Amino acid sequence: MSSRIEIHYCTQCRWMLRSAWMAQELLSTFEDEITELTLKPGSGGVFEVYADGQRVWSRKEAGRFPEITELKQVVRDVVSPERSLGHADRKDA
Repeated sequence: MSSRIEIHYCTQCRWMLRSAWMAQELLSTFEDEITELTLKPGSGGVFEVYADGQRVWSRKEAGRFPEITELKQVVRDVVSPERSLGHADRKDA
């Protein structure tokens, strides 16, 4: 399956490096599932992540940035729901 990821980020807030790091993490984790990952600069405090056109994270709605394990989980749920993320799937007791 070929999946497309988009990360929309605010240039005014200087979130490009954070977005690029998250993109790198997603590409490393889902190297066989992701065929395209796009960074989309914006403004107004935007930080949203889309997987195959479905918004999976919104900083505005969540009130925060995702932890990288959270982001991998929500992306996985769209691009490869049957896949285990190993230690990233473990819940704290």
